[in-house]
Amino acid sequence: MTVLAPDTRAQLTRRLDRLRAERTDPAGPADPLPYRPVPGPNLAERLATTLDGEVVTGRGGRFVRVEGRTTQVALDRARLAGLPGQPPADRPLVCLDTETTGLATAAGTVAFLIGLGWWEGDAFRQVQLLLPDHADEPALLDELARHLPPDAWLVTYNGRGFDWPLLVTRYRMARRAAPTHEGHLDLLPIVRRLFRHRMENARLQTVERSLLGLERHDDVDGWEIPGRYLGFLRGGPAHPLLAVVRHNDEDVRSLARVVQLLDGGYGSAAARRSAPLGDVAGLARAFARARRPDEALACLEEILSRDGNPDHPSAVEVANEPPDTEPPWWSPRVRADFGGPPSSFPSYRHRSATFAAPWDLQRVALDRAHLLRRSRRYAESADAWQGLAAGPGRAAIVAWIELAKLREHRLRDPLGALEAADRGLEAAHRRRRLGQLDPRLEADLRGRRERLARRCDAARRSRDGKSQRR
Repeated sequence: MTVLAPDTRAQLTRRLDRLRAERTDPAGPADPLPYRPVPGPNLAERLATTLDGEVVTGRGGRFVRVEGRTTQVALDRARLAGLPGQPPADRPLVCLDTETTGLATAAGTVAFLIGLGWWEGDAFRQVQLLLPDHADEPALLDELARHLPPDAWLVTYNGRGFDWPLLVTRYRMARRAAPTHEGHLDLLPIVRRLFRHRMENARLQTVERSLLGLERHDDVDGWEIPGRYLGFLRGGPAHPLLAVVRHNDEDVRSLARVVQLLDGGYGSAAARRSAPLGDVAGLARAFARARRPDEALACLEEILSRDGNPDHPSAVEVANEPPDTEPPWWSPRVRADFGGPPSSFPSYRHRSATFAAPWDLQRVALDRAHLLRRSRRYAESADAWQGLAAGPGRAAIVAWIELAKLREHRLRDPLGALEAADRGLEAAHRRRRLGQLDPRLEADLRGRRERLARRCDAARRSRDGKSQRR
């Protein structure tokens, strides 16, 4: 038997007295919630009353349906289909955006709000499906499947990486197959490729400000949304979800507006003439990735035809802006912004020109020369590199190297390739005298020149030997 010391016995006695006092405290423990739970177990009814929706009873439970307002969003589907990566003109489009309980796509994350939008002629209709409780999820999934025809194309913003994989997970958890659809138009890669040169990040709200001229007021931040829904499930009021529903409604409508912008602003050659230089250059790269080099070259040549045109701003003026010392938002060195609290991520809003545009006429000409070579138009590509080699800076050295490669391997002109290597070394030496070193390019040119010189000497000796034998 263990005998406790008097001090230890007294300490244990005091602890037991405190525990007994807490248990008999009439006030009880402090309420961990910032509000008193709203009485009533019927979550669906409370949600529908607050959000002005209707409760729909399905085979697997109940969900709340909120009908959105119909807006006019005109599209020329045939013109839109001419852009790279766009759906065929005869396929229905369904815009989709979800609000979830987290940022993961694993089994523990639930999509409690699904916003849908689709076209009926020029009218864009919207509906929102809300989950009153986790047990009602099968009914919500059935309703979502009913709104997705098998031949439809989904239109999302980062939906290929987040929204749709999460929904597929929820269908698998319910032991059923996800609804099939013919294609998926994720607007995030398109926005990055065309517009990143004039945006500070790729969030949908930034797209609205920079491209659509829209500004949201009293909007809820994405990181607040899961807490508002979980608070409702714990017995809290439903009115904090009003802002979440408005947020989702605007997200779905913005998807339609971005598609309309692509159609009206970039779907025809006439519209592209008034588009910013970087937008058309990004579209040219999109055409090239889709293996449509003729359309890509048409975009680049249209940009180059603007040089000296007073109706367009000079691309050289844009290129001469002060260089940005920070990496752009799309650089791998910058931490991704998923819409968390403002204090969690660095801000780049203070930059003078929202990241000085990386596109200028010289870069466009470089893309055109590369594309001509990939299209096997070697003579035209050589002319393009010759023109770039006459310019200043490091790009001229790169042009001489590319011209040497083209003459040697495609045009079968080793003497011309040797001349290009010599000219490139002269340009590199001029930059070295100015204190601008390019050791990698110089080493490439020296090695290339030595090899070409040996090849030309061997060819000359072979010709001389043949002439002597004759």
